Amino acid sequence: MTALTLDRLPDPETLPQFYDGVPTRRALAWLVDIGVIFLMSLLLLPLTLFTALFFFPLLMAGVGFLYRWFTLSSGSATWGMRMFNIELREADGARFSSTTALVHTAGYALSLVTFPAQLISIGMMAVTPRRQGLTDMVLGSTAINRPA
Repeated sequence: MTALTLDRLPDPETLPQFYDGVPTRRALAWLVDIGVIFLMSLLLLPLTLFTALFFFPLLMAGVGFLYRWFTLSSGSATWGMRMFNIELREADGARFSSTTALVHTAGYALSLVTFPAQLISIGMMAVTPRRQGLTDMVLGSTAINRPA
């Protein structure tokens, strides 16, 4: 893949290299991101005088929301996604704006608390041509292999 500016999402029929292996690398990136969020949350514990131990899952949810929003806003990919060379793109092929990153993160958070929605999203990533999850499908966005 050469460096390019996308004016729309790549067609999975004519440019399948943009989508090859994305679901697997997206899952691996998710595991990395969960680890980063866990470590960040642990680092915040002393600042709460360890009272956050009583609501640690909520602390992780808040840290995770901010982490995803800020990393998607700054580079259209979380640190885990960057590690695995994938990034999210809007329907017009552009990198995520701060607003799109916020809406995508909110959709992801909603799907996490609604387990059937999370299962549907994972299934969609396996079978849709652009490997889009539920939030991606609603926004028209998708994850692609990062152009070189």
